[in-house]
Amino acid sequence: MASAALLRETLVKAQNYLAKKEQSHEKDIFTERCLKMESVARVLNREIPLRVHAHRADDIMTAVRIAREFNVELIVEHCTEGHLIAPWLASAGVKAVVGPVISSRAKVELMNRSLETAMALYRVGVQFAIMTDHPVVPVNYLALSAGLAVKGGLPEEEALKAITINAARLVGIDKRVGSLEPGKDADIIIIDRHLFDPNYQVVALLVSGQQVIP
Repeated sequence: MASAALLRETLVKAQNYLAKKEQSHEKDIFTERCLKMESVARVLNREIPLRVHAHRADDIMTAVRIAREFNVELIVEHCTEGHLIAPWLASAGVKAVVGPVISSRAKVELMNRSLETAMALYRVGVQFAIMTDHPVVPVNYLALSAGLAVKGGLPEEEALKAITINAARLVGIDKRVGSLEPGKDADIIIIDRHLFDPNYQVVALLVSGQQVIP
């Protein structure tokens, strides 16, 4: 409840800041800038999404209600119990970054951690990516994390998208990275077997289109 109250308080302060700034502009008077409020204002103006760290279904639903109240775009980080409320998340237009799945149930929020979360979100059309929560789980285990989502039922192609183009879309850089297309950054690895096979070896590496390995 405290986290929800603080989030609402901050968003209201940003609303008031924007209103005061607009009034000052109309009256051509000086308004002292607040860089913190200007950052939050970008969320209210839907220039960037509100990213909320939440594991439990009830906390996720609270975040969704706040996002609706202030008409902001919401991305849920972790979304551990997303499989329990997947249809509701889809109807609310929520996006998610799922993970880490390579972890223990070290706290009550992780009690319902499941390899099937990504599949449940995919089944109902929720846009999502997969993460390791680096450095909690090192980022070099990202492909393994996606492979475990496949074990939980997610199609291989969708798991690959969840760590490439879908991830790029959620952070707004898909015009530069995330897929092999003309005009995008050409940082590419070529491997000797499927990415989800932990025994793969890198055959070649290209950085900005220039081969550096071998």
